[in-house]
Amino acid sequence: MTRIFETPLYPYRRSADQDAATTVRHPAIVVGAGPVGLAAAIDLAMQGVPVVVLDENDKVSFGSRAICFSKRTLEILDRLGVDPSLVAKGVTWNLGKVFFGERQVYEFNLLPEAGHKRPAFINLQQYYLEQYLVERVNKLAAEGKPIEIRGRSRVIDVSPANDHVALTVDTPDGPYALEADWLIACDGANSPIRARLGLDFVGRVFEDNFLIADVRMDADFPTERWFWFDPPFNKGQSALLHKQPDGVWRIDLQLGWNIDKEKEKQPENVVPRLKAMLGEDVSFELEWVSIYTFQCRRMESFRHGRVLFAGDSAHQVSPFGARGANSGIQDADNLVWKLKLVMDGTAPESLLDTYDAERLHGADENILNSSRSTDFITPKSDTSRLFRNAVLDLSEKFAFARPLVNSGRLSVPCAYDGSALNGPDADGLPARTRPGTPLPDAPVAGGWLMDRVGGRFQLLTIDIDAPKGLEADGIAVECLALSPEDDPEGMLKERFLGEASGAVYLLRPDQHVVARWTTFDEAEVAAALLKSLGRG
Repeated sequence: MTRIFETPLYPYRRSADQDAATTVRHPAIVVGAGPVGLAAAIDLAMQGVPVVVLDENDKVSFGSRAICFSKRTLEILDRLGVDPSLVAKGVTWNLGKVFFGERQVYEFNLLPEAGHKRPAFINLQQYYLEQYLVERVNKLAAEGKPIEIRGRSRVIDVSPANDHVALTVDTPDGPYALEADWLIACDGANSPIRARLGLDFVGRVFEDNFLIADVRMDADFPTERWFWFDPPFNKGQSALLHKQPDGVWRIDLQLGWNIDKEKEKQPENVVPRLKAMLGEDVSFELEWVSIYTFQCRRMESFRHGRVLFAGDSAHQVSPFGARGANSGIQDADNLVWKLKLVMDGTAPESLLDTYDAERLHGADENILNSSRSTDFITPKSDTSRLFRNAVLDLSEKFAFARPLVNSGRLSVPCAYDGSALNGPDADGLPARTRPGTPLPDAPVAGGWLMDRVGGRFQLLTIDIDAPKGLEADGIAVECLALSPEDDPEGMLKERFLGEASGAVYLLRPDQHVVARWTTFDEAEVAAALLKSLGRG
């Protein structure tokens, strides 16, 4: 059986650019056809920006790699028009369990409240996500949108200039030159573009290694996240178990620091470890095996002139917490609407500096949480281990200790508190919808709130009179007017009004709140809009 990751989805074809008499310049080039690069390219094409994606491969990633995709990521994929059957393909889960030794100490629910279209997480192999994204690219191209993926096209040189970026691209037919008005580097943790520009990461490399294995088997484990501290099958270390589609299970086993990585990846060493965990009578097949070292690092800046870094090329975190791919897709979500406005001349180029500031904030938040998880999972002193074990013991019977347990704080949407783009806030409204936050979902008459917002500036009014639309200095703002009749379950009031009788929310194209009021004032809305464009 041929599997999706063995099939070329965007095979090499000679481009007209390779035969052009002069170097061709494109408005936007994305390097890297992983989830982040494809999401950025799709968003650009949907807004009418011609974009070329260059990737050194011609197929999706081998191995499941990223597997946990958060509710916020699923909402972004919905906005991008990615086939919603992706969610049905994934394994939906909200419940996690924590074990210490052989006993379960407690469990937790990541989405305890109702009234959301999407679950807290789905588990889905990265190659399936990439397949869905490539299919969306192909559909857009068939509709005449300006998007193209070029497989087996490896960028071997990058030369930034004031008004463009020059590239040299190697192909099976030899190298050729390209230029881009803007270059988005989504070329992974070992980013060749970052290396060519002489840029590096800052942060920590933790002295520990983990075996990661995708195992195909029939098993009756429930659809939950299970994490063990000091399990009997991996004494003194930790372990993680996740279910994926197609009978594939993700297993992580802590190995320690001083190991022979190549030796530990050999089946004759991997299989006994898995049998000790699963039982001698469980039949399984290894699909993919790797070893990773915890790293929590980022670039000092994600913007370097007309080169913009996103995803793993810009920042790295340890896998526990599902913060890698999810934060990378949030990078793309933050960047593209700003780049579009700059390219159109509607916003100053300095608006892109807010991509840097906001996503550096997101990266620092992820690195902080990931570092804390790593320190808890792999204590580096006897004292730290005693504290950790005491917390685990207490958490079995006492709820106050459970927030101290850290088996990987799971990814949550980033709120841009303190952003230069945030406008005014009104007293008395719920904190969860303050300026800088991504909009929470809620059921509304006829469907879901998140299906009705995003991709443009909008004014969400709840039981407040306002025009159907307005304009400020050439920027159109669409009004989405909702009333108590649109709130059948009372969740709009709970999440957006609190004790107020009505509210007005100005929303960015990436579904984040710019500003909010309890009355409508067109001049205040216009001023907040211009501030969100970097023109305030």
